[in-house]
Amino acid sequence: MKMSELKDLTVTELTAKGRDLRQELFNLRLQQASSQLEKSSRLRQLRRGVARVETQISVVRKKAA
Repeated sequence: MKMSELKDLTVTELTAKGRDLRQELFNLRLQQASSQLEKSSRLRQLRRGVARVETQISVVRKKAA
């Protein structure tokens, strides 16, 4: 996911996207704890994706204020 994809979304859509990413991150962490994780690089991608979503949410809220 790139920032250009996130720029057109509303705050509610960004919040939903962030929730989905966090849920997937949680599931992958459970897999990692039980040694069933196949792609460990996906954890890093998800963490960065969550950070991008949170950054875009703060940008949108600052513009609205």
